Amino acid sequence: MEFVGEIIVSILLVVGGFFGLVGSYGLVKLPDQMTRLHAPTKSATLGVGAVLMGSLVWYPTQTGQFTWHELLITLFLLLTAPVTGNVIAKANMHISWRPEEIPEPEKGKSWSTYGHPLLERDDEK
Repeated sequence: MEFVGEIIVSILLVVGGFFGLVGSYGLVKLPDQMTRLHAPTKSATLGVGAVLMGSLVWYPTQTGQFTWHELLITLFLLLTAPVTGNVIAKANMHISWRPEEIPEPEKGKSWSTYGHPLLERDDEK
């Protein structure tokens, strides 16, 4: 069983490293801020998640005891990384773009960040 666990851990570590490499490459090569934000956000979630899952598999195969640490960290990461990317993207919308430059949202939907009086820019007043 130890050998199978080591193979699974090795695969998860390679997958995590691959996603980290792809995210780093995307951060450097993609053309604008919003697409550069997308690459590391997705790869961090998947890459670090795979490494943590590898750790989750490794510890019980080596010690015979289960630990909750990696599972809780993975859950926290999966919940917070996409939210952080969304908040950074909305901040970029307010700092870099004027409301008339932003593409129209899907029919019947809004961006939910414009139209509030507290969010008006100084140059719009």
